[in-house]
Amino acid sequence: MRLWHLYLLAGLLALAELWSGPVAIDVGAALRATWEGRDSVDRIIVVDIRLPRLLLALLVGGALALSGAALQGLLRNPLASPDILGVSASAGLLAVLTLYFGLALAAWFVLPAAALAGAALAMLLLLRLTHRLPDTLALILSGIALTAGASALTTLALNYAPNPYALQEVYFWMLGSVANRSLADVALVLPFIVGGCLLLLRCGPCLDALTLGEEGAAALGFPLAQYRWQLIVGVACAVGGAVAVSGSIGFVGLLVPHLLRRAAGAVPSRLLHWSLPGGAVLVLLADLGVQQLAGARELPLGVLTALLGAPFFVGLLLRRESP
Repeated sequence: MRLWHLYLLAGLLALAELWSGPVAIDVGAALRATWEGRDSVDRIIVVDIRLPRLLLALLVGGALALSGAALQGLLRNPLASPDILGVSASAGLLAVLTLYFGLALAAWFVLPAAALAGAALAMLLLLRLTHRLPDTLALILSGIALTAGASALTTLALNYAPNPYALQEVYFWMLGSVANRSLADVALVLPFIVGGCLLLLRCGPCLDALTLGEEGAAALGFPLAQYRWQLIVGVACAVGGAVAVSGSIGFVGLLVPHLLRRAAGAVPSRLLHWSLPGGAVLVLLADLGVQQLAGARELPLGVLTALLGAPFFVGLLLRRESP
């Protein structure tokens, strides 16, 4: 497999996402109506419903997978990912609190900024723990503890939600989904996700050098402190932006780097470039599966990715512990 194969697959799945849905439509007629500036049922379905869902699947999938690959390279830990280490849960907690107190209504940037702050705080805590707890199991347990704490506080906020409508909105948002979003939501998080991904891609050479250890990377002339901060900001922007608009979609950052590591030659910088389209492909496939399984109520996307990722994570743990 080559890298362009992933981009081609992502493009084909994107076209399938436009055509997929409970209502059969003429996409060509919808595009013509958009070009001519007139309203039609097909145009509303494609532009206002399916196109935002497609764009968010591409953005969120790429951001989460790229962040997972970057974390694995930084921590030199193949079990690292934003959701397992508590980065996603912390971003979700700050976003939920913003929704709970109504602060998201103050300005357009408040919700993504809160999610970014939560992700950044989790990253800072994890980097501090890696110096004191270099053992892989200890780091994973710390991430699980951080996730549990953030989830408990989020549940506490839900328990005291001011009204049942706010409770339902936050609850379904926590389950993770790219459905029922608008182009305004895409525009809200686009600069954060794109900026974060660009920062992470620039960290590739340093992650390659870190395979020799921190002393080896420093000997090659890499300013590790600068790159570490750059990666913190990149992961915070990418994960915070993704969580702010889609909620918790788990295990994408773990699954994709592992599935593509052999194809990328186990080189961290190459894995970053492969994970970007790979994450988009995984989330698009999962979202198409969710739509095919839809009955009276559509299954949340985060539930499906968790069902796929949890057994994979257990298998990785068993394989690492086996003699």
